[in-house]
Amino acid sequence: MTVRLWPVLAVRGLLALLFGCVALAWPDVTVYALVLLFGAYALVDGVSRLLAVLRPVHPGGRRMAELTGGLLGIVLGIVTLLWPGATALALAVLIGVWAVLSGATEIWAAIRLRRVIAGELLLALIGLVSVLVGLLLVVRPDIGAVTVARVIGLYALVAAALLLMLAWRVRRLELPPAAVIA
Repeated sequence: MTVRLWPVLAVRGLLALLFGCVALAWPDVTVYALVLLFGAYALVDGVSRLLAVLRPVHPGGRRMAELTGGLLGIVLGIVTLLWPGATALALAVLIGVWAVLSGATEIWAAIRLRRVIAGELLLALIGLVSVLVGLLLVVRPDIGAVTVARVIGLYALVAAALLLMLAWRVRRLELPPAAVIA
């Protein structure tokens, strides 16, 4: 089975866009609902990152980065869904740690991709944004549930935009030159 990278990136971007819109539209959502949304997002994001590993032509370092990031997302998603009664403080720290680790794997993958695709800068930016948001949530978990929802929503929208730009760029590289419409 051949899995192309650009649709996986596009799905991740669309999911991040959806999650970001929901988090911003209802910032006063209960901690329980936010936990469930985040758990589902982390789980699906982890699975989609593991699907990227199935690509037949896959740079070695990127495969390990995607495998690591995918497994982290799946484990965190499952743990979050099994114990949804977390407090806003614990949720902020949990999401912060996930964002730092997930962002670090994106930066790691971007470094490994330097000579493979032209979109490595976008991937590194996704990782950097994730690390910065994660550090904010780890350092200041006391900012409140509504603020946490807004920060996470804004992060998801920025990540969505970067992921969708990266998907478009990778799509153009994966298609034969005659199939690319300028």
